[in-house]
Amino acid sequence: MTRTGSAEERRAEKIDTAIGWLEDALYVVIAAVLAVCAAALVVSLARGIPSLFTKGGQNPVLEALDAVLLVFIVVELLFAVRATVARRELVAEPFLIVGIIASIKEIVVLSVKAADAAGKGEVFDDEVTLIAVLGALTLLLALAAFLLRRKEREPDEGREDADAVEESSAAPNGQ
Repeated sequence: MTRTGSAEERRAEKIDTAIGWLEDALYVVIAAVLAVCAAALVVSLARGIPSLFTKGGQNPVLEALDAVLLVFIVVELLFAVRATVARRELVAEPFLIVGIIASIKEIVVLSVKAADAAGKGEVFDDEVTLIAVLGALTLLLALAAFLLRRKEREPDEGREDADAVEESSAAPNGQ
């Protein structure tokens, strides 16, 4: 019976290894796509820089800022992939940072639109409401990131108790 168990264990281990290789390959593809996207965004941004000086106004600057923040989002996603591969587990913090950056990006864009829509009734009210919701979302995501970092810095409370129990049970009676 132990031979069957060990054969089954070896087969399960081979399957697990194959799935691990497939997972790593998919992460490499995802990372490559994100890197290409980031490079394309940077090239597009670089090509648009001359229009900042020729068009004037706030629209080209807003487009450039929008593109820069989008590059930050893509780079942070790339970091999330790298952290996931390195730790062999999904890491939440980079995704929270992506949410914060995306919210700030939309707040910036909506702020300019709201300024243009000032005095236009419902359009202005809707944009200001959306800015407020995005601001609250940004604060909640920042709080979640803070609490996550704080939790990661604390030692495992349950682990300390388990170690103490193991030590006391390993000690001979009377010592």
